Formats: sequence, C-alpha cells, structure tokens
Amino acid sequence: MKGDKKPMSTPATPEINTPALNEMIEENLPLVKHIVFQVAVHFPRHVDREELARAGALGLVEAARRYDESRGVPFDRFAAQRIRGAILDAVRAADWAPRSVRTLGRKLEAAEQRLATKLGRLPNLDEMSEELSMTKAELQRLQDRMFRSVVLALEHEVNDDHDEDLTLVDVLIDRRSPEPLEELEKRELHAFLRDAIHLLPERQRLVVVGYFLENKTSQDLAGFLGVTESRVSQLRSEALQMLKEGIEAQFSKDELPKPEEVSGRVARRKAAYAQAVSGESDFGGRLRNVSLVESGPGPVPVGPLS
Repeated sequence: MKGDKKPMSTPATPEINTPALNEMIEENLPLVKHIVFQVAVHFPRHVDREELARAGALGLVEAARRYDESRGVPFDRFAAQRIRGAILDAVRAADWAPRSVRTLGRKLEAAEQRLATKLGRLPNLDEMSEELSMTKAELQRLQDRMFRSVVLALEHEVNDDHDEDLTLVDVLIDRRSPEPLEELEKRELHAFLRDAIHLLPERQRLVVVGYFLENKTSQDLAGFLGVTESRVSQLRSEALQMLKEGIEAQFSKDELPKPEEVSGRVARRKAAYAQAVSGESDFGGRLRNVSLVESGPGPVPVGPLS
C-alpha cells in the first residue's frame, strides 16, 4: 500500500559464538595488547595491566558482535575505538578518587620525570617543591592525598626479586598480633617499671600508685599524706624523674656505675637506685606476665583519706 513503510535494515552482525566471530576475535587479540600499551602510559604504575587487557578483550568481543562491514570501516579501526573505550570505562569504574586528585597526580609525576631526566636521578623533596613552586609542606600534603587514593589488592607483588614472591599481605603488619621480640621488650619494660615503682621512696611510691594506678586526686593524696597539694605535685615530679632515669639506665649500653664510683650525693643516690632496679628481679622473672603493682606496695587506702 502507498502508506506502508519499508522496515529498516539491520546490520549484518555475526551471530554469537559463530566460527566467523571467533576467528575475527582471535585474529585481533594482538590489537588489545597494542592499545593497552598505548593507554597504560597515561595511568599510574599501580594500575594492573592485566586488568586493562581483560577489559580490552571484552571490548574486542563487543566490537566483533556490533561490526557492520557494509559501512566501509575497517574492523581494526572500529575495534580499536571499542577496546580503548572499554579500558577507560573499566578504569573509571574502579577509581574512587576524584578527578582533581588524578590531575594533581599527573602533574606530580610529570614534574618528577622532568627532573629525573635533567638530574640523571630521582629528585628529592626540596627539588620537587622548587620545581612545582610550592613549599615542602604543601608537596607532602599533595603526596599524602595521592597515596591515600591508591588501592592495591592484597595479592599485589611488592618486590622485584623473582626468587622470592612477596605480596602485600605478606608484609602488612597486624597491630593486634605483635612480633615476639616486641612482646618480650614490652614485658621487660613493664617489669622494670614495676620494680622501679616498688623501689621508690615511700611517699613518692604512694603518690605514683595513688595518682596513676588508682585514680586518686591530688586533694585525696594531700589529705592522706598530711601535706599540701603543691607538695603532692612536687613529689609526683620527683618520682617521675627517678623512674625515667632509673629505667633508662637499664637500657644504656654503658655498664651501670656503682654508687661508690661516683661523686656527689645526688649522683650516688641515682646510681644506687639504678642498681637496685637492675637487681630487683632476674631476666626470667621480668618476662613473666605481671601487673605493674604485683608483689609491690599495698594500695593507697580507699575511702575518705585523712
């Protein structure tokens, strides 16, 4: 009839999983690698090239399914646009950092490459900040933003030594599970602190135990000891200084001096205190899991202090 319209012709697209489509895809797989190489130049080094290749391969499959030979466009040119678009879409979908951060990152990387070419080595922080006309603090803030925008898989390889394949999960530190050496050092330090508190003069010991371990106030301690609050503050300062010097002496590389080998009343008192802390318990005893006040002085009385 006169008013009838002819239906639009559909492109002659190869059917899915036909031998022709499979052959078209296999013949153009090298094109995916070529485009990945071109595109990856503009991405940071942490972007996984294999992921880009997978996205590009999917773009090639889509191009093969949509290709219309009657339009006169060579397949490799048509597929190249689809592959590049698929790669860029995959990168945008996986990137959670804002575009401003990526722009700053490209600026930073370009400046680093310019200076490396000029100097023949990687530039330091001062040279980078001068090149970018910003202060070192501003550059460090920019680098911090860049580092926070990088997301790595736990399987990401972190070393270039092919003899030992280390991934990110192998080198991450679990703060909830300290290393054995760190645990031993912490136990020994706590034991020295316990012994040092136990060996303080009585008033300093009562102030430290009451103030830091039993949450007593200066007013409570002043009433219990029969002194002013300013005297309690003075006793606390003296005790903390003795604890600091007595514990530091245990970790000094030099041998602890004997009281008779030093001159001056204060120096002899410090030497005697450090020697007492050292001999209060042996190495095995220090490594046992004990509290700071175990086997130490009794607690400051609870309740109204008078």
